Parts: sequence; structure tokens; C-alpha cells
Amino acid sequence: MSSPVTTADKPGAHGHDEGHGGHAHHRFQAHHFDTMGQQFESGKMGIWLFLVTEILFFSGLFCAYIVYRALHPEIFQFAHVFLNKYLGALNTAVLIFSSFTMAWGVRNAQKNQKGLLCLNLAITILCGCTFMVVKYFEYSHKFEAGLKWGQAYEPNHHAVEMMHEHTAAAGHGAESDSEEAHGDKPKRAKTVSFAKIDKLPGEPPNTRIFFSIYYCMTGLHGIHVVIGIGILIWTLIRAFKGHFSSEYFFPVDYVGLYWHLVDLIWIYLFPLLYLIH
Repeated sequence: MSSPVTTADKPGAHGHDEGHGGHAHHRFQAHHFDTMGQQFESGKMGIWLFLVTEILFFSGLFCAYIVYRALHPEIFQFAHVFLNKYLGALNTAVLIFSSFTMAWGVRNAQKNQKGLLCLNLAITILCGCTFMVVKYFEYSHKFEAGLKWGQAYEPNHHAVEMMHEHTAAAGHGAESDSEEAHGDKPKRAKTVSFAKIDKLPGEPPNTRIFFSIYYCMTGLHGIHVVIGIGILIWTLIRAFKGHFSSEYFFPVDYVGLYWHLVDLIWIYLFPLLYLIH
């Protein structure tokens, strides 16, 4: 993703100061590194080690998904009805595009293109915010329907409506619609529909397991997106100040690696939760 650093240690380059033993040093070179190349490689190793811990962190959740799906396939078959695959696909497209702008931004930093760097970082931040807004609407819809985690799981009339919408879209909603064809009252009269429902029609036991896994996996991923947005804002501020150049683009590169991992995790989450049933 990044080219080797070979120009950072030239005497007289922009932003260099005299330091150890009379050698020229970049203004962002840490005192415990001999060269900018050494600083870059050390930072790159550090960010990769951090990303490995993140992969291990999410691996536990993926294992939980695999185990419960193998033991209770009927739960996943039933609960996927309540996930909006179109919103999930929209978020997938948004994150893939954000990876493109992030990678382009790293290249802009390497080529001293300050304007394009700021533009691509801003677009990446906008994509991350768009992802979270879409996720907000997804979560709010499920919360309203009582489709929460663990003991908070209390499906209500909204969950029944979601089931009706899914069955109607699948071509099996004719019978339920015919029952409401008579009378002047709107469909699903409020005198009945606001009563809480302990169990949905056809719901298998322990359906709350699915939603617990769903919220853990997507919620943890969402936290990483929010953290990424914050780091991107910090990077954008530094880019506006002109801190990055072909000699010092390291933070942009590191942030890009983190953002690509966040995108990659979602690319796995989307088909596992929204498409496979």
C-alpha cells in the first residue's frame, strides 16, 4: 500500500533540523529513531501487530456465530427475516467506496497532493458517518419492534408487521390480507396490535441468541467505525496544517490500514448475517 521511504533522510530537505551527531532530522522524526525509514518500518510493524489483535478479538465472535449456527440453524433461518439486506448492501457499498478514497488519500500524501489528500479524507469520513446513520435506522427499527438481546428480547406488534411484510413480499401474504379486507378501520387495529407478544408466530426457542450475536458483532464493528471516524478527523486536521508529505505520510498509511480492516470485517459480517439463511 505504501512505497519504501528513501527520501526522508536527505540533508536540507523541507522541515529538517540538525540533531544527533550533526545529522539532519525531519521535524516529525522521533528522537529514538536513527532515520525516518526506521521510524516508518517500526510504526508499520506496530500497526500490523495491533490489527492482528483486532482480528483475534473478532474471531471469538465469529466462532460463536459458527457454533450457534451449527447447533441451532432454525434460529438463523427464522431471524434473518428481520434484517434488511438492502440497507446492509448499501452500507457494504459505502464502506468499499471509503476504502478506495482512503487508499487514494495515502497515495496523495506520498505525492505531496495536499488538496486531494484533504478531499479524500473528508469523503472517507463522510462515508463512515453515512454507515453509522444507516445503522442507526436499522437499530431503531429493531428496538421499536422489541427485537433486542438476551432478556430484553420482547417482540411486539412491529415485529409481527415485519413478518407480514416479508411473507407478503415472498408471495404468501394473500391469506392475511384477505382477513383485513372488511370494515372501515385501518389494518391491524391499535386496540390489539399494541399488546406485547412473548413469542412470534412460528418462532423457534432461544431466538434471542441470534439477536444477541447480531448486536455484539455489528455493535462492536460500529464502535470501531466511530473510532475510525475520530482518527480520520484527527488526520484531516493534520493534513490541513500541511504535516504530511512524501517524506512523512506515515500516520495516513497507518490509519488507512486500520480503516481497511474495519471494512473487511463488515464484508464478512454482511453475508453471514444478512444473506446466508
